[in-house]
Amino acid sequence: MTSMTHISEKSAISVSTDSITIDSAEQLIPIESVQKILNRSRASVYRYANTDPTNLNPPFDPKCLNAEIRNDKDAPLMFHPNEVARFAQDVLGIKQVTIEVAQPAETETHRLLNAVLQELKAVRVLLEENNQPKD
Repeated sequence: MTSMTHISEKSAISVSTDSITIDSAEQLIPIESVQKILNRSRASVYRYANTDPTNLNPPFDPKCLNAEIRNDKDAPLMFHPNEVARFAQDVLGIKQVTIEVAQPAETETHRLLNAVLQELKAVRVLLEENNQPKD
């Protein structure tokens, strides 16, 4: 069973019972995806999370699910995929959690930027050839 949680138009997280697929190694996971990964309720995930009403960013606690640093108390909790996997294995005893980094689907913008890059490289080669001293 695989489900998809969209974070933005440019990135998505695919969550199945034994793997997490993300667009980049630095992509953060929202609490809704953590729920699906851990197969727990939203309330349970909040109980697992290392939060403190008096401290916006409490120190790392190996027995808790540690959220990424936030700049605002109203900012949503976001989690690094490696932290979710560590918590699932070390604390909950889930045997295997696989994190896969997948290449994002190529968009028209990406194709256009690649075409511009190729043109610029060709122009550079021509300029370098014209600036070479003549023998």
